[in-house]
Amino acid sequence: MDDVEIRRHLPGNLPQLFADGADGAGPEADGAAGRTLSVPLPEGDVVWPDPGYPQRQLLMRPAFWLSDEPVHGELWGRLRAEHARSGLWPLLLDETDQPWASGQIAPEPVEEIGNYSPDAFLYEVWADWAEQAAGDDHDDLAPFGRHCPGPAPAGTPLDDPDALADRYARALGARGPSLGLVAVERGADAIAAVGWQGALNHNEWTAPLAAVLRSWEDRFGARLVGLGFNTLELSVAAPPVTTRHAVHVAAEHWAFCPDILFQGPGTLAGYAEDIRGKTHWSFWWD
Repeated sequence: MDDVEIRRHLPGNLPQLFADGADGAGPEADGAAGRTLSVPLPEGDVVWPDPGYPQRQLLMRPAFWLSDEPVHGELWGRLRAEHARSGLWPLLLDETDQPWASGQIAPEPVEEIGNYSPDAFLYEVWADWAEQAAGDDHDDLAPFGRHCPGPAPAGTPLDDPDALADRYARALGARGPSLGLVAVERGADAIAAVGWQGALNHNEWTAPLAAVLRSWEDRFGARLVGLGFNTLELSVAAPPVTTRHAVHVAAEHWAFCPDILFQGPGTLAGYAEDIRGKTHWSFWWD
């Protein structure tokens, strides 16, 4: 049996993750046909949103596939390499605080992500902060203060984005994460597709955050590698390497996730030094 034969169809119930394969009608409904996967998977099953959990849309198919047991990070890289053929983006899922299999998720339409502008999101967050801090004299966001700097320039690649992501996945794999597979065209969209609610206290909708991730994919060679209950892990192939650039990127990070500043160094300048030249970004929300 040749390699094409081995990779003919997505195995098991993976076709159900696609809109045109939700009825599980076999290879003919295989996500508009042609999707293949040659990497053997561990035991696992698809996860449906819990109907008792507040939902954003009526999803007629599972949100993602989840492994039964922890996996090693090397598997993430092998699956990432097949994303173009399989249509499935891998995620390393931290189950310390989030029982992913319980379905306490609220998927959002991936099509909505394109309706959001990362630039507008940054300006909106900044304007809200400026209004709330109108009577205060804060140095937290110096040198920008109440004047939003807009998006930072793109970084200069230090490495191949996919190769770097594979290495970061191997490092995260030491924590014993579960494996998730999500039917999306690009990794940034996965947070909306799986119904991740980690930033709910900061932003009601996940799609705008996914739009920011898309922009970081394009400008900084970022790749979404892992998710937790309220955490997000990215590899970054083109990080800022100068202090000036790092402070500008730090401003975007603050708008995306204020807790990394206010529960971290406390100032943009301090946080900028933490991320300057760093090839992975970690975010957490309270």
